[in-house]
Amino acid sequence: MSSSLIRRLLLALAILAVLGTGLWWFNQPKPIAVVLHEISRGRVESSIANTRAGTVEACLRTRLSAAMGGRIEVLAVKEGERVKKGQLLIKLWNDDQQAQSALALTQVETARRRVTEVCTLAANAESEAARQTTLRTQGFVSGSREEQARAEAQGRRAGCEAARADVLQAQARVNATRVEQSRTVLYAPFAGIVAKIVGEVGEYATPSPPGVPTPPAIDLIDDSCLYVKAPMDEVDAPKIVPGQVVRISFDALPKQSFAGLVRRVAPYVSALEKQARTVDVEATLDPSQAPPKLLVGYSADVEVVLALRDNVVRVPTSALQEGARVLVLGADGTLQQRNLKTGLANWEFTEVLAGLAPGERVVTSLERQGVKPGARVVADEAAKP
Repeated sequence: MSSSLIRRLLLALAILAVLGTGLWWFNQPKPIAVVLHEISRGRVESSIANTRAGTVEACLRTRLSAAMGGRIEVLAVKEGERVKKGQLLIKLWNDDQQAQSALALTQVETARRRVTEVCTLAANAESEAARQTTLRTQGFVSGSREEQARAEAQGRRAGCEAARADVLQAQARVNATRVEQSRTVLYAPFAGIVAKIVGEVGEYATPSPPGVPTPPAIDLIDDSCLYVKAPMDEVDAPKIVPGQVVRISFDALPKQSFAGLVRRVAPYVSALEKQARTVDVEATLDPSQAPPKLLVGYSADVEVVLALRDNVVRVPTSALQEGARVLVLGADGTLQQRNLKTGLANWEFTEVLAGLAPGERVVTSLERQGVKPGARVVADEAAKP
């Protein structure tokens, strides 16, 4: 065989090999683009959160109404105004009660003067009785005269005591009129801010009768002390105790969270909706980290931290399959299934006790089609892990 023929055969074989390799490569399935996460060390927490939105509450808040109805004569504050404890808020028309009080004071003064008169006569009668006793001893008057003088003195003394009782009665009447007047005025029971006023000067204010919801005249809030009340599922309630660390977030302050502590766990279960039994948990903010301005009524979420591990190997919880399995990227570009031993977990990360090492990469986009053990994959650079 000539050398030229050999060269042609070798060239043909080379072309066939290239074509075969290309055909094999073309028929291979394309790698699947997946989101990968590199395993590292960090913090893992076990936590629970409220089932429905919580609310910012004031430690002191009162909705005040006068104890009796009447026309508003004085409205001493405005909405949004800060008041001191004991400051006048509202006064109803009470001229009739003031007149009754003035009359009662006059009666007290009259009764006191009557005491002076009657008790002076009683003292004189007692002196006369003593003189008659002396005269009877000396034989100048009869025993009946002495007894008559003594009876006169005792009657005068009784009249004196009765007059003094009249003074007490008149003073009690004054106190009663003052109590009646106090039912027509509202004073601030604590320092705070006036949130809302219902009524204007000249309008008639009506107290709230039992069983009939009537808007209060004054809504007073002490915004110097705030806390968050949030409903927790009854199943999680036994895990929560006062003093536990919490993270609090507010819809009004997105992408921020603030440290706090559990203040109180309600001693009963609320059943406001069917199949939704909850326990109210109250949490206070750390003063050093609290936001500068919170409004009562803000919606808030409370996450209670039950346990914490620092500097542990962790895997995204979204990478876990049923049975604590993950898909790990092998050196050959294919996915390998790995069983893990896990510890603490939350919605973001799960602690890995065995089965993974820092630096390995796992798939978090398990929902993509074709993602399974043995599949060839490439990192999806367009998606963030």
